[in-house]
Amino acid sequence: MVGDFFTRGWARFGADPQVRLWAAAALTAGRAALRDPAFSQGHVCEGSWFVGLDALPNDAVGRVAGSAPLSGPAVAFLRDQFGTLPPLHRGQLSTVFPGYPRPRAGEGPGAFRYRQRRDAAHLDGLKAEGPDRRRRIAEPHAFILGLPLTDVSPQAAPLVVWEGSHEILRAALAAALAPYPPERWSEIDVTEAYQAARREVFETCRRLPLPARPGEAVLLHRLALHGVAPWSAEAPAPAEGRMIAYFRPPMPGGITAWLGAD
Repeated sequence: MVGDFFTRGWARFGADPQVRLWAAAALTAGRAALRDPAFSQGHVCEGSWFVGLDALPNDAVGRVAGSAPLSGPAVAFLRDQFGTLPPLHRGQLSTVFPGYPRPRAGEGPGAFRYRQRRDAAHLDGLKAEGPDRRRRIAEPHAFILGLPLTDVSPQAAPLVVWEGSHEILRAALAAALAPYPPERWSEIDVTEAYQAARREVFETCRRLPLPARPGEAVLLHRLALHGVAPWSAEAPAPAEGRMIAYFRPPMPGGITAWLGAD
């Protein structure tokens, strides 16, 4: 499965004892972040989602709450690809609770239906601006690494990916940017190209839920379309919900490398 990463656009790594220890330490920090008034604005969708941006107090090698540096098979794979693991930012603690999704403040009916029916599918790195949500490439990431911190049912709002979507999005965005010099790419409106590619993904790519447990890891290609499934009414959960720590460090080489073949 790991060998197919660049074809599928995702990989799931089996449980590792060191990753399980890391996840336990990160969960301790995650519980504190859920209660921290400094992150109160991160509780959205009528309390059914804690966005958790920068809420994990880890260092650049992933140490958190007294843990060892982040390690395991996924980190070894990334080191093989990049030569070294890029410095890690403070992780996101994306935490979903029973009842998700509920409307987010300022979200119109169409956007809420998209959250319900299409898992709020999106491409990381694009920034939507203005009332018309025009998109440009603002944050090209190197990868998306997800590390589950709570042991929940597979139906408890799992991460969802559209298999092979990274190649469709790569081709569409590269074509939209081709008329412009690379130094201007961050300024270019790619909304139509992105939306057309997203429609093609929905029509042609397999939608795949990726539930995982503490000690495992899920790696998404930086250009993969992904989202969060609704919480099934049958799925129980601990008080801290379904919590996943995400790392998305900047792509060395910027947008040019972000769109490059691998």
